[in-house]
Amino acid sequence: MSDNANSEKKTYHKKATGIALNTVKKHSKDHELKLYGSCFCPFVQRVWISLEVKSLNYQYIEVDPYKKPEQLMRINPRGLIPALQHGNDWGCYESSVLMEYLEDLNQGAPLLPTNAKDRAYCRLWSDHINRNILPHFYGLLQAQEIDQQVKHAQQLTDGIQKIVEAADQSGPFFFGPHISFVDIQFAPWIIRLKRVLIPYRGWPEPEAGSRWASWVKAIEENEGVKATTSTDELYMDSYERYAENRPDTSQVANAVNEGRGLP
Repeated sequence: MSDNANSEKKTYHKKATGIALNTVKKHSKDHELKLYGSCFCPFVQRVWISLEVKSLNYQYIEVDPYKKPEQLMRINPRGLIPALQHGNDWGCYESSVLMEYLEDLNQGAPLLPTNAKDRAYCRLWSDHINRNILPHFYGLLQAQEIDQQVKHAQQLTDGIQKIVEAADQSGPFFFGPHISFVDIQFAPWIIRLKRVLIPYRGWPEPEAGSRWASWVKAIEENEGVKATTSTDELYMDSYERYAENRPDTSQVANAVNEGRGLP
């Protein structure tokens, strides 16, 4: 392939666009609670949505995770995002852990129910998302052979069907009328189904009138989700490298290709 052809390849964006850019500007001032993230990353968006839904004050700091800036490495020696810094001497990482940390602050709208059994139920289905949905989202996107695409599409469909069946049937969210922990765990990939899997892999739109359709609609229209979502072009460009399964696209891509769990 010529150098000119390589130069036409799309890559990940380093600056949010659309409504998400407005949110970045709104939260650019120094604050003791800092979110280190990248606009294209769905794991970052989990934490970002949580901050917005809780209406917490925070500072958003855009970093390039592939260049692993020193400020990120101080918080997460692996150099992965998202990472939170709270105060001068404490930092943590891993999206699910950070969502739980924000809950433990007991500030803003709660994302987990108060009942211990319901909280366990939330954690169970969050684990289902991480184990049985996300790997097949990436598997389908990265697969180049039709038979592998069909396999991952069916596994992704099965994973979604199971969680839809487990959700409150009156909805529109997982636990009923309000967005909560499980919804936010899943939300970044729900919006990427439309913006990434439909154009790159022909993923079907939700069946009109279905429980799944009402959930997707509720996620798309939620203010916290919209506030952290960039324009469609950002996702199309940023995920081209996954759809072409380019070597060393990311640690997530490498893990899927090697049959390992997501990092």
